[in-house]
Order: sequence, then structure tokens, then C-alpha cells
Amino acid sequence: MSLLDSLSGLLSRKGTSVRNNISREDMIKSSVDRREVLVMKCGALSTWTRPESTGRSPKDTVIVKRASTEETIDWTSPNNLPVDEETFNMVWTDILQVFEEADELFVTDRFIGADPKYALPVRVVADKALTALFTDNMFRPWSEEAARISVFKDRGFTLLASPDNKLDHTKYKDKLRENPGSKHASNMMVGMDMDRNLGIVFGSAYCGSIKKLMFTVMNYLLPAEKILPIHCSANEGENGDCALLLGLSGTGKTTLSADPSRALLGDDEHGWSEDGVANFENGCYAKLIDLSREKEPEIYSACFHDDDYLNHGSIIENAMVYPNGEFDLFDDAFTPNSRGSYPLKYLTNIKESSVSGHPKTILFLTADANSVIPPVSKLTREQAMLWFLMGYTSKLAGTETGIKEPVSTFSRFFGQPFMPRVPEVYTDLLGEKMDQHGTQVYLINTGWTGGPYGTGHRMDLPLTRKMVEACLSGTIEQSEMKRDPYFKVMVPTSCPGIEDSFILDPGNTWENRADYEARAEKLAGEFAAYFQKAYGSQNISAEIAAECPGI
Repeated sequence: MSLLDSLSGLLSRKGTSVRNNISREDMIKSSVDRREVLVMKCGALSTWTRPESTGRSPKDTVIVKRASTEETIDWTSPNNLPVDEETFNMVWTDILQVFEEADELFVTDRFIGADPKYALPVRVVADKALTALFTDNMFRPWSEEAARISVFKDRGFTLLASPDNKLDHTKYKDKLRENPGSKHASNMMVGMDMDRNLGIVFGSAYCGSIKKLMFTVMNYLLPAEKILPIHCSANEGENGDCALLLGLSGTGKTTLSADPSRALLGDDEHGWSEDGVANFENGCYAKLIDLSREKEPEIYSACFHDDDYLNHGSIIENAMVYPNGEFDLFDDAFTPNSRGSYPLKYLTNIKESSVSGHPKTILFLTADANSVIPPVSKLTREQAMLWFLMGYTSKLAGTETGIKEPVSTFSRFFGQPFMPRVPEVYTDLLGEKMDQHGTQVYLINTGWTGGPYGTGHRMDLPLTRKMVEACLSGTIEQSEMKRDPYFKVMVPTSCPGIEDSFILDPGNTWENRADYEARAEKLAGEFAAYFQKAYGSQNISAEIAAECPGI
């Protein structure tokens, strides 16, 4: 009996206790009635997880490895952890046993992808009403058109989720990783079988585990259809010009993509096909720590607008609340990773179709705390492929006293944990699409100027916005460009909207030019060292490798 047959038999036996594609209002009511959430003063739903589920569990996120397809996945990446088919089948059997004993099961049939030509049908079966509501917020409604024409119409994905139950670790010794804290095999698994289109979330109550599992699947499936998946936000100008913004946490992706003059397609995952760009999602899953109505009015309103709770449905995960039903988004005592899940329709400036044409402009965002990468620069085709591959930003080391030194962070394609294929697949697709559509790629440094963290200061947001506007409008091309001696990118000598072009050369803003040069050489060396470690044995072309700083 196949795994899907065993699931079908279970659902048949459960009969009326299976809540199949119930209304959104019923999902909300069931979540409240089952005490999975609390209704807050504004009408939003608040929920909390156990400490081990305040974020994803990368070490428990695994992919079935089998000989027939193992060469399609980059097993050298620390995020692509293999599991054998037998172990996956065991966990599938165990989760069905949990479902057998559940008082209710919730089934949703949705799509991932706004373009019906490559929307992926996904069926989620869960023992929590809140999981069903999360899929209703985040995944796209069922589409009869997509069911007819999608390249995946006969290859739907099935995901089973039991967030609050745990595996019997005694059965999985030497099959799943040993948890160093408990000294026994892990009791959770976030697993994907790409060949059989099956997934499992067992023991992880973080809602993002479900979202990111499905987007990892999309990022695996789409390149085989000549579609480039991109971890990015996307917006569209009044003339229909599409732009993509890529960047890791803290680089300003959400802030810069929320432009009142441009309609938002989505803020996290998109596919670039022969027809253009399409959002994967139906909603957003926003970080809430330190969020304020003044700083991010759109996100704040989407999460905390006043409405009857049966209409609201925004899910507030792991945020501090007071007994009067109000939130404290500045308290991170439980976790700094509090989240809000809400439908895109709760934002005011969106493009409802979530699709656009081919991107005219792509922006790579980095927050360089070294203060050595130019605030705006243009990338050649090979440089764009290289910086896409590297996904650089810098994070600040957590020392209690003294100056904190920036730590270089590289995450391929600005989303390494979710891009499972061998890297040249993604880079080659980017280069091909840039050639086909004349797309220009720019690098925007939203980080430090005037010296590194502790000496300099963060680039002023109004200045960054002027640089972004110049890139999106194309007026940046009117400037003379010069090649940066350390990072090889093309730096404009002037920029529309920037009165003092002095800041465009980062070395100008340092008190001591020699200190700048030493810092730039150090960072370029870190680029080269990481490239050789991560990609020295990969099939990356010499032309791309030659554009790596430090090489």
C-alpha cells in the first residue's frame, strides 16, 4: 500500500470528524473553541509555542535521499540534510497513528503560486484548526484554471502536520539526529520527499515550518520547468515595470519594497517564468519584534486592525500580551522571533493578481557593517550571478561590552536553507533571464558609512531611497561609472537626488583612508575564502569566479 493510499484509508475511516475545506470563519471558530488561540482586544488571534518551536529547526529539516535523484540536490550544503526513505515512511506511519486518535482532522486544498501555469496543488492534513487557518492565510485559494493547466496539475503535494505531538525518540536511534540537549534521538522532523511529493511536519509548532517547507519544495521543482525561484519582495510601478528586491534579514527588504508609488506583489517568494514574475503566496509572515504603528503602518494595521474575531484571522505568534488583550511588541523575553500571519488583502497597496511582467530592475540589498561596500553600484551579468551566489550581508557579534565586530554572513541566493538544488542551476537561470529581458542588477548597501559599526553610522534611509529610485527609474545610468578596486562592482560618480556625491565612494567617508583600505582588503579576503570553501568543487564557471572579491 502506498503512503497516499494509507492516508486515504484513514480519512475515509474518520468520516465526519474530518473537517474538509471548511470556511475561514469555521477555521477561526474551531481554533478558538479548541483553545489553540486566544482572541485579543483587536480581534486578532494570539498563540504561543513551546520554546523549541519559536523558530525553524534546521537540524531536524531533512530531505529523502535516493540514488535516482541525489545528483539534483547539493548535499555539500549544510542545510540539505539527508534521510533515508525507510525513516520517512516510519514517521509517516507514526503521524497517521496520531491522526487515528485525533478527535478532529482539518484538510485544506490550496495552491502555491499566483500564475496558474505553474501553481502547485498542495493538500495539508493537520490535527490543529490553527494549521488550517495558517494555510488559508499563506497559500493561495483553489483555482479551477490552475487545476486544468498547471504543469503540476497531476503532481500535487501532500503535507501532514502534527505540530504539538512528538515522535517516540526510542524508535529513531541512529535514524534521526541525536539531540545534544536530551542526549537521545530527535523527537521532531520536518521532512520532504521530492520524488513522491510528500511532506511531514511532526513536532514543530512554529508556523513558519509549514511555509518554508512548501517554498523549499517550490524552489526545487521550478528550475526543472525553466522557472527561477527567488527569495525576494516584488513590486510594480505605475507603468507596469516590475522590480525585485533581494536581501537577508536586517537589510531593509520589507521597508524598501513598501513604496507608496509602487504596488506590492509579495514580500518573500516569487517565481520568474517565461511570462514574468508571480508571487507564491496569499499572505505575509512578518517579524513583529519592535514593530510600531509609526514605523510600519501597513504591517501593523494588517495584524492589529479592529474587527470581529470571526472576520479577522490574523495569527500573532509568540508575542507578549497583557491581561487586557493588548500586545507588547518590544518585549523579547520569550523570543525575538515573534511573527504575524495575515492575508495580502489586509495591505492597502497591493496588486491583487500578484503577477507582473519581466523585472526591469533587480536590487541586491546588503547591510555591510564594515562600511566598505559602496552605497550603490551596478553589477555586470557575471557579477550579478556571483553576488546572487554569495548572498552577502554582515551581522553583529553578540558581546556584552566593547565594540562589536561585524561578522560576514553568506547565504546563497539570499535564502540558502530553502534553495536545495546544486547552485549552478539557479545562477545559470538568472544569467539566462538577464540576457533574455535586459534586466539590470544593482547592489544597494543599506549598512554603515563613515567607518565600521561602532565608529560610523547607518546609511540614512532617505538617501538610500533616492538611490533606489535612481536605479528603478534608470536615471542612475546617466552617471559615469568606475570599477571598485576591492569589490569589482561599477560605482556611479554621481546619483540623481544625491546632492553630495562624496558619499558614493565609501573610502571618502572614513577619517583615515588607510584604515578603509585595510578593512576592504580584509572583507574581500573573506569573500574569496568563503567562495573557495563553498564552491571550489562546484561547477561554477571561471567567468563568474573571476568576479569574486579577493580572487
